[in-house]
Amino acid sequence: MALNNSYDARLVQQETAVGAGVQVLLLALLGAAIGMGPAGWLTGLAFAIATWAVLSRALHRSRLRSFGAANRVTLGRAILVGGVTALVADSFQDSPPVTLFVGLTAVALILDGVDGKVARRTGTSTPLGARFDMEVDAFLILVLSVYVSMAMGPWVLLIGGMRYVFVAAARVWPWLNAALPPSTARKTVAALQGVLLLVAAANLLPHPVNVGVTALALGLLVWSFGRDVLWLWRNSRVRPAPVERPARELVAR
Repeated sequence: MALNNSYDARLVQQETAVGAGVQVLLLALLGAAIGMGPAGWLTGLAFAIATWAVLSRALHRSRLRSFGAANRVTLGRAILVGGVTALVADSFQDSPPVTLFVGLTAVALILDGVDGKVARRTGTSTPLGARFDMEVDAFLILVLSVYVSMAMGPWVLLIGGMRYVFVAAARVWPWLNAALPPSTARKTVAALQGVLLLVAAANLLPHPVNVGVTALALGLLVWSFGRDVLWLWRNSRVRPAPVERPARELVAR
């Protein structure tokens, strides 16, 4: 049995290595297509190595015996995000072709709705898969906000940085780590961030309109985070009634 588990673990780790290899191949194709400079190459390679290292460690800890179809979709999305990251890094020296940049980003955003459906249909939803999906989403928003900020100013970085500020704040105030109730509004706002930033990044609309679109994204995000923080704060101050209840009932919401 131990031999089988070890073999399965090696197979799972091999998938992350294949993902890193595909990431390098995508960078090579981008380099051949646009003549990507050292900044783009180094950033793309750093992204590939970091993704492989973090994901491999997480898989080892979770002891998953199969990588799963949903995680493969998310890994494919991460590879596209790595390409977008390289293009953004390269844009500090030379602007990337808009069609290529928008195409990669659009496919990554579209696939965001695929991996969750695949996980539910195949019954392979896992905490690791959900976390992997969330981290890829958050990093794509951060990269897009960096790109848009070059044309609109540093205030746009608030969009990409807000989630990371929240995570850092949760280390200081543990009540921010409590589970939030499901919210369609939260999911909608999160999905809109990438779409609105991509619209602004494409630069197909007049500059004032792009500024308005980006400001709308920031306003929605501030509202969503503010609502969740307020809910968490209020619930952290609620004292449980002095009656005996099963532990699972106390945590359920």
